[in-house]
Amino acid sequence: MRFGVLGPLAVWAQDGGPVRVAEPKVRALLADLLAHGGGPVPPDRLIDDLWGERPPRNPAGTLQARVSQLRRALGDAGLITYGPAGYRLAPADTDASRFLALLAGPPARPGAGPPARPGLLRLADGPRGDQGTAWLRERLARLDEALGLWRGPAYAEFADAGFARPEIARLEEARLSALEEQAEVRLALGGDADLAGLVALHPLRERLRGLHILALYRRGRQSEALASYGELRELLAEELGLDPSPELSALHQAILRHDPALSVPVSASVAGPGQATPKEPVTNLPAPLADLVGRDGELAAVRDLLAVGRLVTLTGPGGVGKTRLALEAARALAGTDLPDGVWLVELAGAADVAEAVAAVLGVRDDGAEPLAPRLARALSGKRALLVLDNCEHVVADAAGLAARLLKAAPGLRVLATSQEPLEVTGERLLPVPPLPEPEAVRLFTARAGVEPDAAVATICRRLDGIPLALELAATRVRALGVEGVAERLDDRFRLLSAGMRDAPARQRTLRAAIDWSWELLTAPERVVLRRLAVHADGCTLEAAEEVCAEPGVDVLDAVARLVDRSLVVVTPGPRYRLLESVAAYCAERLAEAGELEAIRERHARHYTELAVRAELRGPRQLAWLDRLDLETANLRLALAGPEPLRLVNALAWYWYLRGRLGEARRSLTAALARHDGRSGGASGEAAVASVWLAGMTLLSGETPPAVRQAGLDASGRAFASWFLAHVQWAYGDHEERRAAADRALAAYEELGDRWGVAAALSLRAKLAQVRCDLEAMRRDGERSLALFTELGDDWGRMEAMDALDRRAETRGDYAEAARLREEELRLAERLGFEVPFKLSALGRIALLAGDYATADDLHERARRLAVAQSYKSAEESAVLGLAMSARRQGRYTEAEALLTPWLGWLREVRGTAGVAFVLAELGFAAEQRGDAATALARQRAGHEAALASGDPRAVALALEGLAGAVSLAGDHAEAARLLDAASAMRREAGTPRPAAERLDVDRIAARVHEALGETAWEHAHA
Repeated sequence: MRFGVLGPLAVWAQDGGPVRVAEPKVRALLADLLAHGGGPVPPDRLIDDLWGERPPRNPAGTLQARVSQLRRALGDAGLITYGPAGYRLAPADTDASRFLALLAGPPARPGAGPPARPGLLRLADGPRGDQGTAWLRERLARLDEALGLWRGPAYAEFADAGFARPEIARLEEARLSALEEQAEVRLALGGDADLAGLVALHPLRERLRGLHILALYRRGRQSEALASYGELRELLAEELGLDPSPELSALHQAILRHDPALSVPVSASVAGPGQATPKEPVTNLPAPLADLVGRDGELAAVRDLLAVGRLVTLTGPGGVGKTRLALEAARALAGTDLPDGVWLVELAGAADVAEAVAAVLGVRDDGAEPLAPRLARALSGKRALLVLDNCEHVVADAAGLAARLLKAAPGLRVLATSQEPLEVTGERLLPVPPLPEPEAVRLFTARAGVEPDAAVATICRRLDGIPLALELAATRVRALGVEGVAERLDDRFRLLSAGMRDAPARQRTLRAAIDWSWELLTAPERVVLRRLAVHADGCTLEAAEEVCAEPGVDVLDAVARLVDRSLVVVTPGPRYRLLESVAAYCAERLAEAGELEAIRERHARHYTELAVRAELRGPRQLAWLDRLDLETANLRLALAGPEPLRLVNALAWYWYLRGRLGEARRSLTAALARHDGRSGGASGEAAVASVWLAGMTLLSGETPPAVRQAGLDASGRAFASWFLAHVQWAYGDHEERRAAADRALAAYEELGDRWGVAAALSLRAKLAQVRCDLEAMRRDGERSLALFTELGDDWGRMEAMDALDRRAETRGDYAEAARLREEELRLAERLGFEVPFKLSALGRIALLAGDYATADDLHERARRLAVAQSYKSAEESAVLGLAMSARRQGRYTEAEALLTPWLGWLREVRGTAGVAFVLAELGFAAEQRGDAATALARQRAGHEAALASGDPRAVALALEGLAGAVSLAGDHAEAARLLDAASAMRREAGTPRPAAERLDVDRIAARVHEALGETAWEHAHA
């Protein structure tokens, strides 16, 4: 048994698996014993520690009950004993003891003790000889290993408990000393050490400060090193009445004279031989558009806070650089101890926080259950970092979702940016301040391409070190020069100094910077800039030219000049976007110009037309899906425009292909409500929207609203017949579905709609499978595939091939089924659509071929992907494949455990054929492990479900299962009759079992034949 206290309390068994200790008081009891070195701890002390001033009615009895609970949780009653001095925990291996043992140092070198700790002025000398280098490397490895044991603050959940405070203080001090020594050894080996965050938390630790000063100096940042020394000297004098130590003073003097001894040792390197190349990080973080200047201290603070807390929020005014700092910190963490990725979720244009997170993580929005619990399950057990950017727009929802996800996923960390705290338990706040003058000067000179001087220092001071203001100022240096920029600041700040006194100073200063930049723009540039503000998450040049158009204004030229002035940011695509503060400012200017409503309407019409002309059915399907993905935020804004029904009808197929059923239902409902509120009458667009809404609701497993049949024209009626049958083809009344498919086909043929004809044929081919009409499957499937191939529609090709591969499998032509399914998988991966189903389909072929290893791999890949996407039906398909393989390999109990949980879900969604199949598999498993009664009960229930499904193959399977059950029970004659009946039914349907699917039939027939003997067997088959 091993215990962890360097972070949340944890227990691991000897094999490394976690041991669950759930009840809070039981966890506190274990922590109390560990904090006292295992004890003994008197009962009275434990009672006081656990309950304080509110003890239970029977303190001793309650404590004994908690001890018993702890013994049961640990699985070994002997681990906790009771004696005269109190309760004692048997000698235990803890991460704290391992940490302290590793700090004790590497073994001494032969014939000598370890080298003396190098002083600050001797670090540059490096290790003395090969033995010294080896010793330091070994020491560094031990320090790295020791510090790697920390999973968070010591006794993290008991930080406020009195019994833990002394041990927490001891361990945290040891950790801090280890971090100092780690930095010292790295510097001695010629490496670097980023200590800004630690110095900010412990500003009076002289050893730490000296190492930080030396590291800054070696990076060429002498002024910051000297400033850090000056800060320490002032703090020591003000708070302690002391001077810096002689060693620090000597370091200070050495920096002033550029002592060569401070240089980086040329013979040392931190990286050891054979160091592995790091893996490519898993992330969607954008590549930085420019280097981050300054912020070293804040970056280190973010890393340190994320090391001890799971929710860190960067707060501050717009334009101060919260997002840039968060991205840089997250980028440094990508590929470290976060194997499940670092993911940016931009909330600026999001209407729903959970949907935005789901879209980034690939969790499908296609169920009736809310997204938040599905996200919690998807992230459970993952070690990842979510960067929630711009939470101030949706602060309450962001806070609620963050809290829920953090509770569900212990390995998850969240880094948020917001203008206000999320106010969630455990939140660590890091206010992002304006840049200090040295860093502000570095930023301004880097952006303006000038050397630092007095005028630059004046500009940085007058602009309060706000990064946005500095970057805007730098754009004008080319035209005005540094002196000209400095001179123009006077009027602007004088004007704003007389503004509202109750307004925060940071808001007045930021507005001054943007006002000043605005005054320098030409009239056409102002027109374009303010109109760009109506976009969300940027726009293309095409959109800018239409939405920002004005007679006499060359939008392309104006955008190019605004990009040059850094007022518009170019991102890959290219796309053009405004910084957050600039966008807010320009929206006000747009309103002042009296253009806000007109430009918003122009924006909505542009994106409505974009959606309408999207070619989602044909050869450009994939390209248009990607394009609409980029415009998601703009399309959501456009839903508030003048043509919501036209827009939702244009986007509905996009939402279907992307699996965004929740967004589709919400948007369709809102658009219909707006239409009804305005007119209350019927319209063709409202009727078509009602069909989409009904279909999306059916896909979510809920009862659909009524379709507005009266408003449908011929094309709308054809669409309704096809789509509503398509989304529920496997469930309900198959004859009704078949009639709807026939109506759709006839209507589409009359209309000359080739895509509709192909879709109706594909639907008919899949419905023909239910009645085992292989010829109809071939005829309609091949014709559908030919049409979709001519049209270049990848989704349609997949749909048609799905029917054809099912036919091939039914006929036993596994080579053809595999060929079709491999092509379907390729198309599915291109489209990002139905990939788990296609993997399971290939797994089925491998299973029938007896290649169980490949089958299990494919089904498990499908299952993991389906779970990650919260795609329930795809998960069911994958689990069925895993269960079938387990049963074929003799793992009957495992197969039953996999299958049993799915019966309830299948009954909920009216998957009658699926219920019949699962019961047949469960019955076979019970039969093969010798449980005749259970097998018979399951096969009888499966037979009833098969009859209800109307599928002759399902009925034949149920009869074969019954034969196995009754033969196990001893009625071999009845078993022979059932086998004959099943065989006759399959022959009549034209679907005799291929050899690969006869394992159960042949096994049961052999048992019956042997029991009856040759004569009786022949008589039974007469």
